[in-house]
Amino acid sequence: MRLLLIEDNPRLSELVSGGLTTEGFSVDAFATAADATLALRAADYDLILLDLGLPDGDGIVLLDGWKRRAALTTPVLVITARDGLDDRVTGLDAGADDYLVKPFAMKELVARCRALLRRPGACLGTELEAGNVRLDVRSHAVAITGRTISMPLREQSLLEVLMRHAGQVVAKSVIEHSLYPLGADVTPNALEATISRLRKRLAAASADVRVHTSHGIGYALLPDAAPERLT
Repeated sequence: MRLLLIEDNPRLSELVSGGLTTEGFSVDAFATAADATLALRAADYDLILLDLGLPDGDGIVLLDGWKRRAALTTPVLVITARDGLDDRVTGLDAGADDYLVKPFAMKELVARCRALLRRPGACLGTELEAGNVRLDVRSHAVAITGRTISMPLREQSLLEVLMRHAGQVVAKSVIEHSLYPLGADVTPNALEATISRLRKRLAAASADVRVHTSHGIGYALLPDAAPERLT
């Protein structure tokens, strides 16, 4: 899942980005309204985390513009030091889907993010299943035939993307978009290497699904009996 964080406090931005990345999210962080607006034009996000006190404008005005003029449908979680009742009402009326007051615990932030992504029409279920493979995105637990296996976070994030589109070919660009933030130093064969490791791990654990290749397009999680390469 890819998140856009708009926070002008460098230390807080670093902490939030790090905490969310540890939980399996891909995070693009920006400090200004202008940069955030450009990012929204360049990429698709599953959730936006918005600070209200930005150096080049008020977050409420920015949010209202996104929702009203740009018809933004991406859920928005406001994170701010403005803790008055009127501030909360104003934020929610402007289009925020949730409102979290600073300081906050990282566990609560992660829980609120997942709650927003679980809403009807959103993209996040917490327990995924494909064949004999089970993934609990909250606890980062992967089980195959009921046996929990160890899986590095990058492979798990890849598995999550494929499981959310099980039976369908997912474009390589879509997978990379979900796994890596903007500006990340990603080697040309990074995704292929992760795909290879995930394939080996699934096979070693006797999974009855496999990552199949659609040449020139992307990858799909399909039953093990399906052809190795898709056209």
